[in-house]
Amino acid sequence: MKRKIGIVSLGCPKNLVDSEIMLGLLKSCDYEITNDEAAAEIIIVNTCGFIESAKQESVNAILEMAGHKAGKCELLIVTGCMAERYKGKIIEEIPEVDAVVGTGSYSDIARIIEEVYAEGKRVVCGGLHGTDYLENSRVVSTNKGYAYIKIAEGCDNCCTYCIIPSLRGAYRSRRLEDIIKEAEILAAGGVQEVILVAQDTTRYGTDIYGRKRLSELIRSISGIDGIKWIRLLYCYPEEIDEQLIDEIAINKKVCKYMDIPIQHASDKILRLMGRRGTREELGRVISGIRERIPGVVIRTSLIVGFPGETEEDFSELFEFVNEYRFDRLGVFTYSKEEDTPAAAFEQQVPKRIKQRRHDKIMELQKGITLTHNAARVGSVCHAIVEGVADDGIFYLGRTFGEAPEIDGTVYFTSPEPLDAGQLVKIKILDASHYDLIGEVVNESAQ
Repeated sequence: MKRKIGIVSLGCPKNLVDSEIMLGLLKSCDYEITNDEAAAEIIIVNTCGFIESAKQESVNAILEMAGHKAGKCELLIVTGCMAERYKGKIIEEIPEVDAVVGTGSYSDIARIIEEVYAEGKRVVCGGLHGTDYLENSRVVSTNKGYAYIKIAEGCDNCCTYCIIPSLRGAYRSRRLEDIIKEAEILAAGGVQEVILVAQDTTRYGTDIYGRKRLSELIRSISGIDGIKWIRLLYCYPEEIDEQLIDEIAINKKVCKYMDIPIQHASDKILRLMGRRGTREELGRVISGIRERIPGVVIRTSLIVGFPGETEEDFSELFEFVNEYRFDRLGVFTYSKEEDTPAAAFEQQVPKRIKQRRHDKIMELQKGITLTHNAARVGSVCHAIVEGVADDGIFYLGRTFGEAPEIDGTVYFTSPEPLDAGQLVKIKILDASHYDLIGEVVNESAQ
């Protein structure tokens, strides 16, 4: 009889890919995948350990899943970044956990489970790994016409606030032909949008080829018949070059959408963060992208309340956001993470000030986003169907300007039934601060 296994995947899309790899490995070992944790005999919680709120979410999920030990759950396994970071503490402090599997042991997940069953003892595994584990078959869990492809592992940026290089190791690109093969498999399975992710996608290829090859990778993927959209996330501004901008501009399959995490705009704070750019250089990159890619949607992320951030520094950031008016923007309040250089910095900013600065930026961005969305009213564009809204009237979808999970939603009507993953043409009729409303104007796009 097959054992049922369920997984709770937390954190970023890169973590989701790891979860899907583990599910693929377990499925090939004759485990049955279930979305119902209450029915699972084995539950995996794939954790995030990036900032304090993510760690707390991970702990809460572990404790919630531990409650199923009173039911059918026989094994509770904790994996991911928090597992790598706190292997000993998790196994000591949460007795319901049977195994802790760090970021270097995903390929061994089936063996670890069998070991726990066979020997009846708790297991702790960790350490860094290469990228070979990413070449295993996946169980794509999105089921909405899109899938993420992780093109590299690790990070060389070493920002002073970030623990990721310690947990994931140095930057390691996958071979170009392996990524293309994965994209072909996804396309054959009905995926129409592939979203390229890494800690820094723009650095792709530099470690194994001696030069950037992201533009070449994009061109190769665009030659796959089933792929309709290619989207890029995590493009570091310091690594964006003219070749990449040109490829995005001329390649019809590439979404005119760029996710560029700038983090700040004060030169002083950027230096303290370990970032390589300056305010002037950031402005030049953003202006260049907009000039050469008409209609491009730019998303960024910021950190407010970094140690040493004065009111003057924050005003610089506020003015930068007001000047460059990003289409999409997310703000984090600085999280003091142990074992990072910034944790030892003086002039830590009080929580109430961090929150006030967060709220002030978000209020500014709310109006900016509404202006951008309102400008799209009356336009006609393609959208990928993600499902039906709770009211049963509207379909849910995304245009080129919305990435899954992090951006707004397009609510639209259709005279004909639609399936998740389908690509349709819609007209935008109305806009709110974050979402759009539209209607299908023709049959499914081919």
